[in-house]
Amino acid sequence: MEIRQILAIAAKEFRDRMRNRWVLAVALVFTAFSLAIAYFGGAQQGTVGLRSTEFTIASLVSLVIYLIPLIALLLGFDAIVGEHERGSLDLLLSLPITRWELLLGKYLGLAAALALSTLAGFALVAALLVRQFQGAALWHFGGFMLSSVLLGLAFLSLAVFMSVLARDRTRASGLAIATWFFFVLVFDLLLLGTLVATGGSHGGEALAWLLLLNPADAFRILNVFSLDDVRTLYGLASVVPAPLASPWLLGAVMLGWVVLPLCLAGWRFHKP
Repeated sequence: MEIRQILAIAAKEFRDRMRNRWVLAVALVFTAFSLAIAYFGGAQQGTVGLRSTEFTIASLVSLVIYLIPLIALLLGFDAIVGEHERGSLDLLLSLPITRWELLLGKYLGLAAALALSTLAGFALVAALLVRQFQGAALWHFGGFMLSSVLLGLAFLSLAVFMSVLARDRTRASGLAIATWFFFVLVFDLLLLGTLVATGGSHGGEALAWLLLLNPADAFRILNVFSLDDVRTLYGLASVVPAPLASPWLLGAVMLGWVVLPLCLAGWRFHKP
């Protein structure tokens, strides 16, 4: 596997996304929503404006969980199957590159576009926080932006895996939408329903550990439990055991969600 081949494919994929202004459009959407939520997030408590770095992060967690997975899935669902439908996949594979190099190159190009748009979208909020709360705000908000990028990369890996599995773009887009519904809307509901249906007598602490099977929940716990002032804003604080609140553990889980689906995609794509 040659790094130069991978980087060449990644650079082409990134240039294509920049050329159709995808990065600019997503960054503008992030900027508009993040500014609105950060500024008006305290309206229900009768105040507006930036109250603190912790409160701003708590206000933006839900935005990230809903928006970034959807953008990542829509970005990557046709990475491979789209090339196949356009007839360009056979041409690419006829070049002196391996399937792994092609897959990693396309993933890295898409990941760079997604990371750039995410960081650019939050940049203005970060600048406002630093201006109002000094440099310490950048430390906390920088960690939040990094974990947001990790969440996007995890769902991008899932999208590329589905793109390898699906026979056409229609099926791939259906799988992408179903994945978003399951992890963002249905997964927590199933766990909560199980807990309520059993009256809390079964599962207990084990159900809390099952949250790690969802990258969106790992992101939520990571950003809630890393900030003492906002733990009580979420019901998760009452059900998540203390050992689960380790930032290193949660960071490793999110990294695993980036690597594992991509490895499965490479394994499936490599099979004849």
